[in-house]
Formats: sequence, structure tokens, C-alpha cells
Amino acid sequence: MQNVTPEQFFGRPEFADYALLDVRSPAEYREGCLPGARSLPLFSDEERARVGTLYKQDSPDAALLTGLEIVGPKMRPLVERARAFSPNGKIVVHCWRGGQRSGSVGWLLEQAGMQVLRLSGGYKAARKYLRSWLAQDHHTFRVLSGPTGSGKTEVLTALKQLGQHIVDLEGLANHKGSSFGALGEAPQPTTEAFENMLFGRLLEIPRGAVVWLEDESRMIGTVYQPDEFYDRLTAAPVYTIEQPRSWRIERLVSQYAKYPMTDLVSAFTRLRKKLGGQHLKAALEALDQQDYATAAEIALVYYDKAYQYYGERRGAKVVAVIDAPAPDPVRIAQAILKLGRG
Repeated sequence: MQNVTPEQFFGRPEFADYALLDVRSPAEYREGCLPGARSLPLFSDEERARVGTLYKQDSPDAALLTGLEIVGPKMRPLVERARAFSPNGKIVVHCWRGGQRSGSVGWLLEQAGMQVLRLSGGYKAARKYLRSWLAQDHHTFRVLSGPTGSGKTEVLTALKQLGQHIVDLEGLANHKGSSFGALGEAPQPTTEAFENMLFGRLLEIPRGAVVWLEDESRMIGTVYQPDEFYDRLTAAPVYTIEQPRSWRIERLVSQYAKYPMTDLVSAFTRLRKKLGGQHLKAALEALDQQDYATAAEIALVYYDKAYQYYGERRGAKVVAVIDAPAPDPVRIAQAILKLGRG
């Protein structure tokens, strides 16, 4: 069985028809997996813990024999699942460090007639590579900015519809980046998983292409952007969307009034220190009366100040300010492209 390094494997067209199989435990896979990897665990979480305990407390030989006992009945199902993942029989396997687990599964699949490569260094080496890759200038970033309620995510989607390359950081993070950002979203990934998905998304985009992203804080909900990637983002040219406050309030009401009242109250309550007691009280009273427009306007008291402060502190490189011609993401995207195409 031959090895392939992360540098050789990721983004290379000659490996496009290979299935990447992760033979680590299900818990390890859930914590973070490589782009495109499918889970083919050699051990369950409990079995991995049992073998690991034997290795530390008894002996490597005892752990090996127990591992063989566990794996024996699984050999046929492992082959069948691998064939289902890769009908053409081309496979790259990896475990944590490119050791016994991937070596064992790789050997088994080779005996079943498959063409198998092992990712050298395993998940650990791949993580080191992808973090280094994210720190490099592979693309030209352009950033969409604007105060809360400007519809930046919708404009980003419109840019994609118009043929532009985008990366939706909030979509990857399952969070809209505010106290209200978790509403309607799936649970957030780990920071590790977020980095892996970001790497995978950028790999899909041709090197040197312009990529549009939304202006975000270093932390999106509970997820952190990689330091070097974030530094590149903050150095990129910024295109600011300006819209009348009334449009922004209307959009916020449309986006958030549908969520349960208890969730909205909790989100406002998290802003207690930032809004101040009087504003919080007024916002909660507005919610109680289902006056969502007033509640949104009160939220903007904080968010507009935060947006102004953030832009000043970051020293944003604003190259264009787009006065929205209408509350229509496509028309705004078209106006942006007239200024920023290239």
C-alpha cells in the first residue's frame, strides 16, 4: 500500500475519483472530518476506549489481540461499506496519525481487490497542512460590509447567482453572528470542523479567483476563524452597503419575528449590558405587544454603534459605498459588480 501526502492529495484532479475514508471512531469523526471524507470506523467509541485502556494499563500485545478479536466479525461489513462508498474501487484511507488503524483497513481493502492509498500522517498531518494552506494567499478576497439588517447574506447569495465565487462564513458556522444568530440554525460545528469546511470550500474555487465574503468578527457564535485567514480578511477591500433604516428594520422583522417569543426574549436579554436597562425594558415590552418593528429599532441602537466602532478599530479598507437602489439583493449585487468586477 502506497502513501500519499496531504499536499499531494487535496485539490489534485488525479485524485478526484478517489473516495476518502476516515477509519477513526465516530466521536473523532464528529469532532472534525476532512473535506469529502466518509466515516468507515474500525472501532466504535466504546471499542476504541477499551483497546486504548488495554494498551496503557496492560500491554500493546493485549491491545492488539483484543483489537483483532473485535475486528474479525467486521471484516466483511467493512469491505461492503467501502465498496458502496467507492464503486470504482479507488480509495484513500486515513486514521489519526497514519498508523495501525488505516494500515489494517487499507490492507483488508487491498485484499478485496481495491486500489488503496494511505494518507501519510493521517488526520493530524492533514490538519497541519490545511491550517498552513488557509494562511496563504490563494485567492483575492473582497468583503461585503454594512450595518445590521443590510441583507449582506442575501446579497452574497445574489452574487453567487450572478456567477461570482463566494464563501458563506455564517453558513459554515451555522450562526448569523449576533445575539440572535443561532435562531433557526443547526447546532454549531466545532472550530476544528469549521476550519475543515472552510478549507474544503476554498479548494473548490480556482486559485487566483476573486472570492466575496461577508464581514465578520473573529468569532462567529462559538466558532473562531483561523488567525491568519482572519488577518487576510481584515486586510481585504471592503464594499459597504448602505440602506435606509426603515428597510433594515423591515428586513429584521421579516427574518426574526417568526421565531418563538421565548427565544427572542432570551436574545434581547443577552444584550442587557450592551443595551442598558431602559432599552432592554422597552424592547421586552415591544415584544410583549408583538411590536416587532420597535423591538428591532431598539436592537439597532446597540448594533449600529457596534458596527461603527468595529469599522473604526479595524481600520476597514472601504473602497466603495453602495447606496442600495432598492431592497432587492440582486440589484444591489449588480451595483456592487459595476464597482468591483475584476
